[in-house]
Formats: sequence, structure tokens, C-alpha cells
Amino acid sequence: MSFTPVILIHLATALAAVVVGAAMFLFRKGTPLHRISGRVWLLLMAITALASFGIRHNGSFSWIHLLSLMTLYSLFQAVRSIRGRDIVSHRRFVTGAYGGLVIAGLFTLAPGRRLGYLVWHAFHLV
Repeated sequence: MSFTPVILIHLATALAAVVVGAAMFLFRKGTPLHRISGRVWLLLMAITALASFGIRHNGSFSWIHLLSLMTLYSLFQAVRSIRGRDIVSHRRFVTGAYGGLVIAGLFTLAPGRRLGYLVWHAFHLV
């Protein structure tokens, strides 16, 4: 069970995006800290999504890559909406992208998946 550099980049940026995104929910909105961390989060999310296209099962894309396309679309729309001062749309796209990140992360912990296998065995749960 090996982890390629692309998988490690995908994993590292996804984990960092979970942490930065969770912290942003605690920050006051519209502050310089919120804007800077938002840019960092957006970059982490974009790298995570783009790296996923280098991860293929038997050389083919899977349905999960549709989530990566949706993520890239959501990031684009989040930036577009905040530049247009549409806070409601911005919040909806960012929250949706973060929720998708968390849900995808939970699916990676399923039995039979590489990361799930490592986590469950590390804690002697399987």
C-alpha cells in the first residue's frame, strides 16, 4: 500500500484546508485575517482539487473526480461573488466547498480505502 507524491500532496493540502477552513468559521468576517486565511484556504482547496486529477484507479477517472470539478467551480464562484459584494452567494459557495471537503474526507476513512486502512489499523480498530 503505497502513497505517491501526488497522493501525499492531495492529502496534505486537504488536511490543511480542513484546519484553515474550520478556523475561518471562528474568525470575524471581513477582517484582514479572514481575507488572508481565505486566500490560503482557496489555494489549498485548488491544489487539493487539481492534485486529485493525478490520482486514478486503473488509469481512469472515477465519479469522485466530479467532486473536484464542482470544487473548482465553487471556488471560482466564491471569488466572483465576493468581488461582486454578494456575501450571501459567497458564503453559500464557500460553505458548500468546505462541506464537500469534509464529506470526501470521511469517505476516505471507509474500510478498504488506503487511508482508512492505515487509520483503522493504527488504532487497532480492525
